[in-house]
Amino acid sequence: MIEQAIREQLAAALRGGQAHAPWRPILTGVPAALRGKRPRGLAHSPWDLLEHLRLAQWDILEFCRNPGHVSPKFPAGYWPRAAAPPNAAAWAKSVRAFAADLEAMAALVLDPAVDLTAPIPHGRGQTIMREALLVVDHNAYHLGQMVAVRRLLGAWRG
Repeated sequence: MIEQAIREQLAAALRGGQAHAPWRPILTGVPAALRGKRPRGLAHSPWDLLEHLRLAQWDILEFCRNPGHVSPKFPAGYWPRAAAPPNAAAWAKSVRAFAADLEAMAALVLDPAVDLTAPIPHGRGQTIMREALLVVDHNAYHLGQMVAVRRLLGAWRG
């Protein structure tokens, strides 16, 4: 019973929106003309942040479920090369991939066959619980950055 409650809380935390704005309006409401803009004094555009969120979350998920996964080179492999997406379809594809991987991570923690506290066999002591909490923390941090970037660009009313 306690284990199921922990699984449900982890999944809810992954999906976000409890202590801050949910990811969906943050990522889907960015006007196309602003997706590649970096506000004065800040290092990242909305595209930079979206791709970083997607890439880091994908890497953590793949590490959890694929013993043969090789992580991208840090830091270059976790950020896009250009500040702007090549087109609107690329933005939409990135949002869809972020959502799919987020749901895959939630499904992983909800799976009663997965031991949340056992070391991942191909890791160095990491557990699925630790990796899920890492996704929660990382996503919350960069989604907060996205809100700040959108505010500075005049594209957030939260």
